[in-house]
Amino acid sequence: MSARLDVWLWLAHRASGALLAPLIVAHLVTIVIAVQGGLDAAEIVARTRGSVFWGGFYFLFVAAAALHAGLGVRSFVAEHARLSNGPATAIGVVLGLVLLVMGGRAVAGLVL
Repeated sequence: MSARLDVWLWLAHRASGALLAPLIVAHLVTIVIAVQGGLDAAEIVARTRGSVFWGGFYFLFVAAAALHAGLGVRSFVAEHARLSNGPATAIGVVLGLVLLVMGGRAVAGLVL
């Protein structure tokens, strides 16, 4: 793998992590406020149903998490399992895609 691609993957990993931080905080704050306001899980789900905002928010959350996890696993496997970049990248891509599909289905179930 070229040094240029490694730099872009490193930047994508850092950018996805930077995006995840405020999304996680927003999610936790929203849940705490909702629960302290007396809402249960069923009421929270009912309020997200059909919401373009929450669908977009959670799909962005899922996409950032899938990218971050896939790139992180790729780096970890390449460094610690001493696999070449090809197999390490394949493992990271498969994990990222699995998370993206599963998370996308969860978001669809939440808002559709």
